[in-house]
Amino acid sequence: MLAWEPVVEARALHARGWTISAIARHLQINRRTVRRYLSGEVEVGKRRPAGPDEFERFAGYARQRLFDDPHLWASTLHDELLELGYPGSYPSLTRALRARGLRPHCEPCQGVKGRDRAIIDHPAGQETQWDWLELPDPPERWGWGKTAHLLVGSLAHSSRWRGVLASCEDQPHLIEALDAVAHRLGGLTQRWRFDRMATVCHPDSGALTATFGPVAAFYQVGVDICPPRRGNRKGVVEKANHTAAQRWWRTLADEVSPAQAQTGLDRFCVRVGDARPRRRVDGTATTVAGLAADEALRPMPTAPFPAILSADAQISAQALVCFRGNSYSVGPGMAGTTVTVAHRLGTATLDIVSPGGVVLARHRRQPDSAGAVIRHDEHVTALEHAVLAAFTDRAPCRAKTRRPPSEAARAEAARITAIPAGGGRGGGGAVQVGGEVVIDFARYVEAAADRQRPSTGTTDGTRR
Repeated sequence: MLAWEPVVEARALHARGWTISAIARHLQINRRTVRRYLSGEVEVGKRRPAGPDEFERFAGYARQRLFDDPHLWASTLHDELLELGYPGSYPSLTRALRARGLRPHCEPCQGVKGRDRAIIDHPAGQETQWDWLELPDPPERWGWGKTAHLLVGSLAHSSRWRGVLASCEDQPHLIEALDAVAHRLGGLTQRWRFDRMATVCHPDSGALTATFGPVAAFYQVGVDICPPRRGNRKGVVEKANHTAAQRWWRTLADEVSPAQAQTGLDRFCVRVGDARPRRRVDGTATTVAGLAADEALRPMPTAPFPAILSADAQISAQALVCFRGNSYSVGPGMAGTTVTVAHRLGTATLDIVSPGGVVLARHRRQPDSAGAVIRHDEHVTALEHAVLAAFTDRAPCRAKTRRPPSEAARAEAARITAIPAGGGRGGGGAVQVGGEVVIDFARYVEAAADRQRPSTGTTDGTRR
């Protein structure tokens, strides 16, 4: 079967008076093929069947089975048709099903791709769209496991977007990231739009949770929850997710820290994201940054919502606890203990809490990934005293040294061997050794055994 290019060339040459043989030599194809395409005997893109259609008499059964069960596997249908005498293979069956369009359309199972979409109006300053983006394989030195998390917020009108990295997606980390992203966007819109994330709403009903409702009230924003399978409704942030994953995260180096990665993302958003060309309603050319300047966002609160951010950490041998790239001291004697580092958003301090709920230390929190080591003076003094108390300059004990029994050990052995094996008959099981009475319990065992023996009589009436 020929493609359109040689067929078009052959018809053009034939119209100019070329012979069939000349066209065949020029195109390096068979003369009979050229003649069939020029005469219309063979159509471009249509292959003549090699024989009778083997599926034709089974088409009715296949149509009815797929009407009854639109999700019936083609392999299962092939098994049924084989029992009915179908001679074709599985690929032949699937090709016949596609060619005839026998599988009914199931709308709930179709994705949003290819659907008709209405144009959604996004007034300036009206809506911010939020979504978590899971980023695989973060640098191992971060200690975040197999997945990093990026909260992306995008202004629906201008499509300006910003993101903040987080180690997990629990509600305190969500609130911290929401506040940080809103600051980077320049302020608050009238409404926030989320998908059905469990930290914001109940996924089944879409109703706000009792813990996130106060957060929305604190920032004075309305909350819209996307209905199920409405990915296009927050398509602005979905496109930002795609850009962040493919143009920023994909090229992130292994040696950067989380703070350096965050700085690089902020620069990328300004350099690349805000420079995208756009047009205003009147048709004048502008950029994303130009449209974002028209958003008229509301100012942020002076402090974030006071959620308590917590993370587990282990105390090192130097009595230090690592938290977000910094180290904070505790008292000595707890190396290897897992503690909780708690920080209330909006405050300048953090607490290190023991497994029993006791606050072991309180420190002023340092900027993330600053590499600072913060020690209280009393912790330094206590650690020095503990180390010096356990310090010795004596060499370790030799494992193969010859050490025979000492004089005291041999004297004790002699005392033990001086005791008779039976403890003596006349002492009732007690003997005197060096002024000390020693009880021989073997005598009591022997006496108990004598009691259990049956007694025998004698001629004089006495018992023996």
